[in-house]
Parts: sequence; C-alpha cells; structure tokens
Amino acid sequence: MKAVVYDRYGSPDGLRIEDLPKPSPAARQVLVKIAATSVNLSDWEALRGSPLYARIGGLRSPARRTLGSDIAGRVEAVGSAVTRFRPGDEVYGDNLMLKGGFAEYAIAPESVLARKPAALTFAEASTIPQAGAIAQQGTAGAGAGSRVLINGAGGGSGAFAIQLAKRLGAQVSGVDNAGKLDFMRSVGADEVIDYRSRDFTRGGPYDLILDLVAYRSVFAYRRALAPGGRYRCVGGSVPAVLRVLTVGAMAGRLSNRRLGVLAVREGPAHFEPVADLCVAGDLGIHIDRAFTLDETPEALAHVGEGRALGKVVVSVT
Repeated sequence: MKAVVYDRYGSPDGLRIEDLPKPSPAARQVLVKIAATSVNLSDWEALRGSPLYARIGGLRSPARRTLGSDIAGRVEAVGSAVTRFRPGDEVYGDNLMLKGGFAEYAIAPESVLARKPAALTFAEASTIPQAGAIAQQGTAGAGAGSRVLINGAGGGSGAFAIQLAKRLGAQVSGVDNAGKLDFMRSVGADEVIDYRSRDFTRGGPYDLILDLVAYRSVFAYRRALAPGGRYRCVGGSVPAVLRVLTVGAMAGRLSNRRLGVLAVREGPAHFEPVADLCVAGDLGIHIDRAFTLDETPEALAHVGEGRALGKVVVSVT
C-alpha cells in the first residue's frame, strides 16, 4: 500500500511516499481502506514535533511514521474480537493514538470508529471527529445573550464552534488573521477581529473564551472575561498551557473567573452528535480544499501555516 511517512521531526519537506505492507488487525482492531482523512492542527504539531507535548511517545523521533487521525473509509477486515463492524461497512472516527490516515489503509481500534451517516460523503465525515468534538465541548455552557469569543475561529474547529455557539443563542466574536475575516462572518460570527491589528483581550468582556491557539498572558485572558466567565484553551505552546494550569487557575479563582485547559473527550459518543447536526442541516461542513495523497505535504502546510478556511481533506481513493 502507499503511505506518506516521515522519520524525523521537521518541515513537510521530510514527508515521502513509500510502499508498505498492508497491515493486519489485532483482535479488537479494524483495517480501514481509507477514502478521506482530514488534516488537523495536531497533525502539523506532530510533524514538527512542536509544542513539546507533540512528541509524547517519541521524544527524538516520531512514534508513528504516518500521520492522519480523522479517517473515513470502508472496513477491509476485522479482528477476531470485533463485534460492531464487518467488511464493507462505511466508518469514520478519530484514530488519534494510532494515526495512519495518510495512507491507503489504516489500523484503528474498534472503539474509536462509528458508522458513517449515509447522507455524508467520506470527505465530509472525515472533517467531524476531532474538530467537532473540540468545538462542541469548547462551547458547552454558552447560552442566549452570552458573549463568546473564539480565538483561531477561521480553521476547522473554529468554524464548527462559531456555528454551535450561535445555535445556543450566543453573540460570537471570531479572531484570526485578516485573510479569514470574511469566512468567519460567512459561518455566523457577529464580530470578526484580525489579531494582528487589534488586541482582543482589551475587548469584551466575554462570558466564554475558547482559545484554539493559546499564546497570550493569563492576565490578559482574565482581563477579557466578565465576572463568572470561563476561559478554555485547547493546545498552544507548552509555556502558555502551563501558565493557564498554574497561574491562570489561581488568578481566576481570586477574581471570580475560571481559566483552564479543555480536556477533550474523544470517541463516537462525543462526535456523533455533531455529525447528526450536520446531517440535519443545522451545522454546515466547510471544506476549503481537497488534496491527493501525493499532495499531503501541501495539505499539512496549508493548515499549519494558517491558510485554511475551515477544514482541509486528503482524498485517498
């Protein structure tokens, strides 16, 4: 099978196509013939080995040679203990632990997969598991009349988060680079902010801040929160995350605000509700570009360099 592999952390130039043996599933695993894999910021981080937590399991070299966790495709074979799927079933899921989606076939635990809704294409389904789960959990608690700010709102998770917060009745501000302002408006943001020309932490105050690219001081985030408000970050630099977990938690308690890191819960129970909203037409799926397997380096760079409007997909078959 063809697979996109890398052996050391660095730029997309280190990726290459190799012919590898088709893997065989263990007892509780499923072999998926990949149709589409969406690109997440976590793929970019794992490629570069930065932030440092992206190297978990492989400090000096990658633990998994093939990236790609948000997969969609057809079941090719199942392990002896698999009960939920059989060959030919159409499935999708977030294979974050094993990855392998930028290839013709990937092994995934049965537990991370769900049946693909017939109303969604493979490409559409692949956009949901990781980005949808982050967006839904990150906007939980937003309500009618609340003010919500989403930093990094022009990407995959951000586009879902804007729509989910609007469904809950919130007034939504989206922050990203100038090239994404029109896109954020198109998916429902009431206010859009170019972070390069305006300091969003001096606006508000906001009842909820979902930060998908944490890099600011915890005191700046606290300043932007209304009394009783909540700040949740997903990812960011190691120093920024550590500051939120330590200084931020204490500073928040002292000022009747809550600052913390969002521990995203994974699995079908957390992404299927988002897929149901997409099938019902209550959420839009926004695919910026689709790349071929050979173009995986370009797909990763498109996301990692902040150019993607919504989701980017690698179509494998």
